[in-house]
Amino acid sequence: MIKELLETRIRPAVMEDGGDIMFVGFEEDTGIVTVKLAGSCVGCPSSTITLKNGVENMLQHYIPEVESVIALEEEGEETADFVEDPAVVKQKSYEDKLRDAGIPFSD
Repeated sequence: MIKELLETRIRPAVMEDGGDIMFVGFEEDTGIVTVKLAGSCVGCPSSTITLKNGVENMLQHYIPEVESVIALEEEGEETADFVEDPAVVKQKSYEDKLRDAGIPFSD
């Protein structure tokens, strides 16, 4: 049910702002949902607020077992499905991230 809510309700809204969110795992004994943030969400100061006030509240509303939502967003953090070869990964500039999200940028 967590995956379904993330895919159908939360992810589309996050993607509208140029970001992305992916399910990493759920620890039943602690009630902690772990997600991975990508796109414009990485490093965004608002992502913490979105995560706690948006994602966490929605999941807790529909799934009472959810106690907290935490995000992995630093390069090199290991997740089962999202580990990339560091030799291939290139850091994108702020301007590149905006361009990829379809947001016009000017100095």
